[in-house]
Amino acid sequence: MSAILTASLEEERRTMTAEEFDSLPEDEGVERWIINGLLYERPMTRRSFPHSRTEAKIAYLLQLWLNQQPTPPGLVLSGEAGFCLRREPPTNVVIDLAYVTNEQIAATSPNASIIEVAPLLAVEILSPSDQSDDVLDKIEEYLRSGVLLVWRVEPRVSLITVFRPDAAPQLFNIHDELTAEPHLPGFRVAVAEIFA
Repeated sequence: MSAILTASLEEERRTMTAEEFDSLPEDEGVERWIINGLLYERPMTRRSFPHSRTEAKIAYLLQLWLNQQPTPPGLVLSGEAGFCLRREPPTNVVIDLAYVTNEQIAATSPNASIIEVAPLLAVEILSPSDQSDDVLDKIEEYLRSGVLLVWRVEPRVSLITVFRPDAAPQLFNIHDELTAEPHLPGFRVAVAEIFA
C-alpha cells in the first residue's frame, strides 16, 4: 500500500469528481488535495520558521533569475499555489513554490480558481510534520502529470533533491551549486546561499 493511501486512513477521504472538488467551500484551517479522484483533508500545517525562510529565499532567487531574462518567460508562484494536474482522474494539489511558463498560464482560464496545467518546476519544502513517503508519492504524481523539474528541499539538513521524469534523483548539499538546465537557462545558485 502506498504511503499516501496509508496516511489517508487517518484522514477523511472519499472519491469525487473535479467539479465536486472545485465546489468545496474555502476553509482556511483545512488543507485539501485530490489525487486520482481521492480526496485528502487534514488540518492546515503550520509552517516552521526554517520552512518559511527557505520558501521566501527560493522564491526570491527564482524571481531574480526571471528578472534577468530578456522577456519574462513566466511567473514564480508561492504560498501553496493550487494546480489541477489532471481532470481525469481528477488530481488537484497545492505546491509550496512553482514556476509556470507564459504558455502554461495561457492554457488556464482567466476565471479559474487554480492553474489548470502542471507547472514546469514544483518545489516542495519539507516541514517537520511532513511524512517523507507522502511527499515522494506527491512528487511521483507531479512527474507523471508532466512536471519537468521537482525540487524537494529539506531545511533541517540543508539538502535539495532534484527529480526529473527521465533521470535518477540528484542530491545537492551546501558544497554544491544548484542548476536547472535546460528548463531555467542560466539559473545557478550555491545551495549554501539558499540555507544561509
